[in-house]
Amino acid sequence: MRLRPGEVPATGWRVETLSDVLQRLRNAAPDVAGRPLLVAIDGRGGAGKSTLVERLRGIVPASGVVHTDDIAWNQAVVDWADLMVDGVLAPVRRGEAVSYRPPKWDEKERPGAVEVPAGCRLLIVEGVGSGRRELAHLLDGVVWVETPLDVIEGRDRVRIADGETSQAMYELWMAEEVPFVAGQRTWERAFVVVDGTSSDEVVVRTPSREHE
Repeated sequence: MRLRPGEVPATGWRVETLSDVLQRLRNAAPDVAGRPLLVAIDGRGGAGKSTLVERLRGIVPASGVVHTDDIAWNQAVVDWADLMVDGVLAPVRRGEAVSYRPPKWDEKERPGAVEVPAGCRLLIVEGVGSGRRELAHLLDGVVWVETPLDVIEGRDRVRIADGETSQAMYELWMAEEVPFVAGQRTWERAFVVVDGTSSDEVVVRTPSREHE
């Protein structure tokens, strides 16, 4: 399987239900009380993170999602950690509901807000860098979505062809994403690694650090 240089494939393939994966995450965070379970779904662009998020939301109706792209909107590709901490994660850890407008939303007059309602049982932070080191102390678990580079590149070509992004914007994004992900090596710190090509079953692997 072709991955980016430096990314070591996880080992120990097995099939689990998504409910079992979520229960294991809950069991590993016994101190969660009065607030949602905070789980990051991280992976490279095009890895299949959004698909996994929707499947999780299907089994936890009282769940919420915060997309890193919304926090980073008109801000920067990867320079948004403080906004995520101060605007979303720290208040959620305190058991507070969130209605947060990042500074660029006000500056550019974007309507709405990043919302985390009261009574949310599971908060998923989704996006490239959602499991970054700067957020680790506020997260209950990190899921890394691992997908072969050939598959990711194919998905990206479709996105460009469909007009979801341009070739120029894609190249600018990758110029920041590739070195950032290489430096973070989030797959080594993940609670579990999920195969981003599986659609019907959840195929998970034990992070390679557990076999060092």
